[in-house]
Amino acid sequence: MVRSVADRAFLPTKGLLEEVGDMMILTGKTLMSALRPPYPYGEEFVSQFLFALRLCWLPLTITMIAIDYGAPGLQAGNFLVLFGALDRLGGFFVLATIREFAPNVCAIIMAGVAGTAITADLGARKIREELDALQVLGVDPVKNIVVPRFLALMLVTGLFDVYAIIFGLFGGVLASLQFQAPLGPFFATLLTNASTTDLWGSVLKTTMFGAIVAIVCCYKGMTASGGAEGVGRAVNQAVVIAFLGVFAFNYVFTQTLLATHPEILVIK
Repeated sequence: MVRSVADRAFLPTKGLLEEVGDMMILTGKTLMSALRPPYPYGEEFVSQFLFALRLCWLPLTITMIAIDYGAPGLQAGNFLVLFGALDRLGGFFVLATIREFAPNVCAIIMAGVAGTAITADLGARKIREELDALQVLGVDPVKNIVVPRFLALMLVTGLFDVYAIIFGLFGGVLASLQFQAPLGPFFATLLTNASTTDLWGSVLKTTMFGAIVAIVCCYKGMTASGGAEGVGRAVNQAVVIAFLGVFAFNYVFTQTLLATHPEILVIK
């Protein structure tokens, strides 16, 4: 009886660890399939890239302008005004937008818009047994389905990071204009504090976020079961797990970057 109770208590943890292990295996298979010839997924890669680009650019634009205008813009500006240091707002945007807001918003938008579409598509194929039919025909689902989505989401998410930084800084410009402050000090402190480490670290981190979202969403879609209800459940689980994976990786990456480049902590 005690063993039965213990099994039921630890069953969710066991299931989570098994899923994480399966996702790591899928990641390894995806990387090997992407590097090993032949490369039959070029058309599918372009299609998925344009699909994610078309779905995500508008939500990303609106979200970045709204968030950066409100949180690091108006709220940080109100705080800096108390000390007569509104000219430091640009330096704060390096910390807020380039390092954190832009990568995380890109990952959230990508998981919530493109990731859910991928999970629903693959889940529908799974319950219609299309994926099993491909394997019977000798077609590798990982190389022909997972790899193009994996590469497309990595590329589009990394590119979207630069796009998000631009519109995030535009939100900061709007906030500076709201305080009737000149834009010269904003850009002066922004360029003084920004470094190539900030930029490449932000783009690299966001690219890895795209890889995490792609693997999680493809895995949940390809393992969906239980009809339409199961597909809906897989979509919900994919979003939650993708967010958890992104936030966990963000913590590890940020700590590693700060440990190797402690100078980026200083705001001049």
